[in-house]
Amino acid sequence: MSNVDTRQVDRDSLFLLAQLRVDGRDEVFRVKVRNLSAGGMMAEGDVKVIRGALVEVELRNIGWVEGTVAWKQESRFGIAFVDEIDPKQARANVSGSTVNHGAATRQVFGADGKRILKL
Repeated sequence: MSNVDTRQVDRDSLFLLAQLRVDGRDEVFRVKVRNLSAGGMMAEGDVKVIRGALVEVELRNIGWVEGTVAWKQESRFGIAFVDEIDPKQARANVSGSTVNHGAATRQVFGADGKRILKL
């Protein structure tokens, strides 16, 4: 298997936690979402799955999504979704706006009580 990714799908690299259910099993597993696209995701976790297994994954701001295990390599595995999703929704915070990881979120005030604008 080549290390060159030849798929023509936009995917977001990220780190989210998600819940995973495997068809035919009662347990709910916690997995790390390593990347996410409209058609699928790469998950990592201590879950015994096989290629072709039916799964459901609960993604933040999206809910439960059905899929099939497309590949498995050690603790990582790919899931192909049955229906496409909007991956940007999973990145949005609870209020629905996209999280800007590059911006400072703390306001600074001067001795006079006025907000200092950082440039």
